[in-house]
Amino acid sequence: MNDTDNSQDTVAEEQSGDVLEAQLSPLEEEGEIAADYIEELLDTADIDGDIDIEVRDGRTYVSVVTEDGQDAELEALVGPKGEVLDSLQELVRLAVLSATERRSRLVLDVAGYREERAEALREMAQNAVAKVQSTGDSVHLDPLSAYERKIIHDAVAEAGLISESEGEGAGRHIVISAAG
Repeated sequence: MNDTDNSQDTVAEEQSGDVLEAQLSPLEEEGEIAADYIEELLDTADIDGDIDIEVRDGRTYVSVVTEDGQDAELEALVGPKGEVLDSLQELVRLAVLSATERRSRLVLDVAGYREERAEALREMAQNAVAKVQSTGDSVHLDPLSAYERKIIHDAVAEAGLISESEGEGAGRHIVISAAG
């Protein structure tokens, strides 16, 4: 094979990659960009992790896990109360914005932290719903992030009660009350 054949192969590979990118939905594209960004970060930090991408409910979910379930290395990417994970998610969203010129609602999970937190939030909502149902009084929850508030709102709505967000900035919280 000569140099001309090699350059034709390279052009063909680039064109097939362009066709593949053109076939991706915007949410799938977000996932691919996020996965590339996270993969570089993991390589730089010399952390082993597998990246899973899922599109559901109009959002892209990117998860970083280990094959063997030994997530101790990944926990550094979560940090106390998920603070490092929240910052990393914002960096990933900025990488997607830079590449696509579109804002992203991508959700990043590392070592199952967000799923465990979502389960704890659903339990919190169930406890608050039970309290409202037994006392008739409204219940004010501690401040939560927008994503965490959505999980609570969904759980409260499923139980047939009313929830509203009140407050500003870091003090924004949910108030749960009986319907009508």
